Amino acid sequence: MSAAAIRPEVIAWARRWREALIGGAVGLLGLYWALTSFGILSWIGWGLLVIAAPALIVSGLQRGRFRAGGGGPGVVSVDEGQVAYFGPLTGGAVALSEVHRLSLDSRSDPPVWILEQSGQPELAVPLTAEGADALFDIFAALPGIRTDRMLEEMRAARRPHRVLIWERPATHLRLH
Repeated sequence: MSAAAIRPEVIAWARRWREALIGGAVGLLGLYWALTSFGILSWIGWGLLVIAAPALIVSGLQRGRFRAGGGGPGVVSVDEGQVAYFGPLTGGAVALSEVHRLSLDSRSDPPVWILEQSGQPELAVPLTAEGADALFDIFAALPGIRTDRMLEEMRAARRPHRVLIWERPATHLRLH
């Protein structure tokens, strides 16, 4: 069957949820091995079914919820802890280690991530920019971020203000 025989909507859906679908396939393979094999392959099958498949499915569902689609303005590039956005009207780069606040501004169309870094202008990255799905791993690495809250805010109705998603905890230096 050629790719032309599959509807574009089905292909787009499968691309969005690809990690969760792979997790389901790994689970089915594990179940098959667990029930039809003997010895070590059976144990590997149970391991896939109990550990690997749920982990892949959960992370795949989070990534699928994070993807807002493509075709938006600009391109996002993630390279060695630096996020760069090249847009038609704006652009810039921030170092992940220097980001102190992440917000979601749904007042614009499309909604944008606002990354703030001390001494630098804010970087506004549209959710639908090409390559924006790579930001999930970057955001998930922020210390103390609640990815479930981030995903809920992405899917929520438009808000009349920015929503603070994450803020770097203040470090207090004590002298004694």
